[in-house]
Amino acid sequence: MAQGQLDEVARLIGLSDTIHNYLRVPKRVLEVSVPVKMDSGEYRFFSGYRVQHNMSRGPGKGGIRFHPDVTLEEVKALAMWMTWKCALVNIPFGGAKGGVICDPKSMSLQELENLTRRYTSEISIIIGPEKDIPAPDVYTTPQIMAWIMDTFSMQHGYSIPGVVTGKPIAIGGSLGRDRATARGCLYTIDEALHVLDRKIEGTRVAIQGFGNAGLNAAELMSRAGYRIVAVSDSHGGAANSKGLDVSGLIAYKQETGSVAGFSGADKLTNKEVLEYDCDVLVPAALEKVITSENAPRIRAKIVAEAANGPTLPEADEILFDRDIMVLPDILANAGGVTVSYFEWVQDLQETFWEEDAINERLKRKMTRAFREVYEQSRRHKINMRKGAYAVAVDRVAEATKLRGLYP
Repeated sequence: MAQGQLDEVARLIGLSDTIHNYLRVPKRVLEVSVPVKMDSGEYRFFSGYRVQHNMSRGPGKGGIRFHPDVTLEEVKALAMWMTWKCALVNIPFGGAKGGVICDPKSMSLQELENLTRRYTSEISIIIGPEKDIPAPDVYTTPQIMAWIMDTFSMQHGYSIPGVVTGKPIAIGGSLGRDRATARGCLYTIDEALHVLDRKIEGTRVAIQGFGNAGLNAAELMSRAGYRIVAVSDSHGGAANSKGLDVSGLIAYKQETGSVAGFSGADKLTNKEVLEYDCDVLVPAALEKVITSENAPRIRAKIVAEAANGPTLPEADEILFDRDIMVLPDILANAGGVTVSYFEWVQDLQETFWEEDAINERLKRKMTRAFREVYEQSRRHKINMRKGAYAVAVDRVAEATKLRGLYP
């Protein structure tokens, strides 16, 4: 899927065969065995990966996920998408990604720490503030980033906070990082409404997924004047065409672990929220949820991808033909990596910024990226995803050509 997207954009922007083929495969792939002492005293062996796709524009950047379904092919694709995402918002990083095949939900905190520290020691030969900077991803947390930072620092004999981002504030994390993905998504939706000549006040929003990105998006958008009419998580959903009480919903989610059963709301499934009557749809949970089957039934005029890869290519074409604007993942959820960049800069400078300054810098980055993508989509009469890839791939290709091949 990732290579297919590159192939299509390569034809669109006239990319040379040499650069095209160079960008189709990762620069470096590291596969490691991760032995871990379990609470029972036995040792288990896990497989881990770190992939660096392209580093022409700077050090690698990308999350680490702990999940039983992690595969090397998935990590390669995610690393490629990180290359485009960093280039699109014009931050000086290349793309990387990591993963360990494990079920963190079945592991104790001590077992997770043992796993994290051993995995870190195994990949330490290719990571570092000037090489490759990991971050949280699926089922990894600020605490796990703290263990990575500590393990790497112990190997070098002094504290190196810039080796990871998404850390706790107490050890060099950045203000605003926890809401950065949702806030960046909000800024792109604001810009989309502006070019479509629509007002924010009263715009109806449906959100699939009520984890970090979805929950924070609901809260931030509600404060900004949007009307949240439907939300869902893996257990079910809640909807009210007049608008949900977002603060009450968040409290209910924190108390019960789900939005399902929230009082004063109609019940709906995780799939039904995608087709709910709304103006803006925010898929903020799973990959591949918008398909050729349900795309004809989506009623939103804007789809903002807070999740990675929620829309299949064939669904993209259907939505474009129906005049629905899709804000692609490499744009809509790039707020997280942008504030990760800010965190890295602050760590290297040992100077930390106020949250208002961080949010303002983020807004400028996201707004500029949206306008560049929108201009490309209008110029070539293509959808926003292809416009985003055209901007990003061109930037990476230019850096690759300028640097040349060594030796």
